[in-house]
Amino acid sequence: MTTPVRPLLDWSPEAVVFDCDGTLMDSERHWQEARRRAFRSFGFKAPPGFAEQAKGVHYAHCGRLMAESVRKPELTADLTASLLGHFLSLVADDPVTMPGAVELVRLLSGRLPLAVASNCPLEVVEESLARAGLRERFQHVVVPSEAPREADGPAGAPAAEAVRPKPWPDVYAEAARLCGVRPGRALAVEDSLTGVESARRAGLRVLGVGPRPDGEDGGGADLWVTSLDAPELLAWARTRVPGPAPGGGRGQDPS
Repeated sequence: MTTPVRPLLDWSPEAVVFDCDGTLMDSERHWQEARRRAFRSFGFKAPPGFAEQAKGVHYAHCGRLMAESVRKPELTADLTASLLGHFLSLVADDPVTMPGAVELVRLLSGRLPLAVASNCPLEVVEESLARAGLRERFQHVVVPSEAPREADGPAGAPAAEAVRPKPWPDVYAEAARLCGVRPGRALAVEDSLTGVESARRAGLRVLGVGPRPDGEDGGGADLWVTSLDAPELLAWARTRVPGPAPGGGRGQDPS
């Protein structure tokens, strides 16, 4: 017998994993500007619809897409480096949080494990969160690795596999593991279809943030809200997410 899936806002997760770009931090506009500058530095313009195609993808993949879009695959490495350089400069000058991000994170902090799963370089995520005053709220930050990770076991144990970028499930699966919960008991918070796909493939439930995509399944998310300051979302965080129990543990699921 299949157990019915509870509506998202009637459910209490055991951990919450946030995307960073476009979810916590208003950095998607920086990526758009960085792409524009990188294209321009090589004498090109972004093709129509490229911004949507590139949303949420790892910057190395984006560099490949940029080169392919102008039919210059030999420029992949140069466009990727230019893209990342422009983005780092822009985000350092203007780190801005998305509406409701600070309030929601503060409401959840201390009640259950929090993590970030991002396609951005680690230094970008860490610096952005720190400048927004949010870094200390998260126990874990997971980003793609370009080489196999060191194993958690004893010396001489084989290295763990590399963490692949979204839409692969790796960053969300790893975040849930680090939080100490089964993926099905964790909630992912995402603004892009690439990220939603990643989280669903990892087995997490998904809250989408922003305009709801076309289609009956809403891009695969359990629920979409227009922004993190949606009243129903903040009310859920106050009433459905259990606080710490006496002695430091978590409280009971308020079912």
